[in-house]
Amino acid sequence: MKYQSLKPGTLLSPVPAVLVSCADETGRKNALAIAWAGTVCSDPPMVSISVRPERYSHELIERSGEFVINLCGREMLRKLDYCGVRSGREEDKWEKAGLEALTVPQMRFTPAVSGTPLYLACRVAEKKCLGSHDLYLADIAAVGVREDLLDETGRLCLERANLVAYSHGEYYGLSGLLAFFGYSVASDEVLKRRMPAEGKGGAGKARRRK
Repeated sequence: MKYQSLKPGTLLSPVPAVLVSCADETGRKNALAIAWAGTVCSDPPMVSISVRPERYSHELIERSGEFVINLCGREMLRKLDYCGVRSGREEDKWEKAGLEALTVPQMRFTPAVSGTPLYLACRVAEKKCLGSHDLYLADIAAVGVREDLLDETGRLCLERANLVAYSHGEYYGLSGLLAFFGYSVASDEVLKRRMPAEGKGGAGKARRRK
């Protein structure tokens, strides 16, 4: 298989499309659409976001040392996109986008966005100035999950959230289940229990033909 060599670029794709809420001690708040967010550590649980210094949200995060990552489902996509193309310096994006603030006890100033499937309340641990963006490494202080995403046993069912992803300037919905972590070495009994239907990307079928 042949490849073309391209100049270096930010083509890691797809990435989560999230709505980052932030606020400061004066009551100013904003919501920023971000595609550059990721998990960086599991113990302690930590995430990162990258924000341009000229962004209004950057100023608020600098003042408060906190932010909330709100995962977005398809029903939130228009609001997410709007918050990515408008500036909080010029308008109240919460009002314009029709966002409702949800108090997060673990945050001093910053609310979550009510209605989003799940939020991560974050406290900044470290900032790295990289160039066009500043990278914020943050501890996850709390996680909030919409109750309709929990089954009767309390298991989180994120497949119900209709989460969206961002890929090279476009949004995509996540497809159905393809496989589970470790399926390549799972027994036939486990495959039958966890991947009962054929057609889920052919993953189970491919494993059984091994």
